[in-house]
Amino acid sequence: MDKTVKVIDESIINKTHLHHVVVNAAKMVNMQKDKELYESVVSSDIINADGQAVVWASKFLGQPLPERVAGIDLMQNLVKLAYEKNHKVFFFGAKEDVVSEVVKRYSEQYSQDIIAGYRNGYFDNVDEESIARQIAQSGAHILFVAISSPTKEIFLNRYKDIIQTPFIMGVGGSFDVVAGKVNRAPLWMQNAGLEWFYRFLQEPRRMWKRYLYTNSMFLWLVFKEKLLKK
Repeated sequence: MDKTVKVIDESIINKTHLHHVVVNAAKMVNMQKDKELYESVVSSDIINADGQAVVWASKFLGQPLPERVAGIDLMQNLVKLAYEKNHKVFFFGAKEDVVSEVVKRYSEQYSQDIIAGYRNGYFDNVDEESIARQIAQSGAHILFVAISSPTKEIFLNRYKDIIQTPFIMGVGGSFDVVAGKVNRAPLWMQNAGLEWFYRFLQEPRRMWKRYLYTNSMFLWLVFKEKLLKK
């Protein structure tokens, strides 16, 4: 986490461009069949392991990652950094009431001066380029995109040359957590790699098929990789 924040801060100061992405078990599985998602991830400048399962897998396969860097934790650290270093942030995604609540809470916690702009995540494909130009014109140093995968990864990869914001990243459902719409798992569950299970308990009907498939496939991919290494 500290190394990631330092690299991002240096990029903003030096006015270079970084595209950040996080991966978890589900995204690793989906990347196998979605070529555009795969290209969007591997062409990014920084890839962090958001899921604890990815960290465990890296150790099992002999290429250990130092720690999990959850997207929401990185976002919180970067909003604080923005306040400390006079950076501006653009928030893009989620429902209108959610993203506006996120902006309201961060403005109260830090300052309105960190807000470059915001927009909800509901749009048609024909609107994508105009949204990218809106972000570019906002003067933001940091862009958070709270849209589900693979839409956010593909959007950022497709339009990052137009956006030209020094640091861009997708943050999934993080806005819902910050706005108080969704509870985050207790710390012990996060450390135990059970944050997905906590989410499943909140929305079992919607999540059970997704997690049954992706978790099973991820385990198969890891063991297959281990066998290939041998």
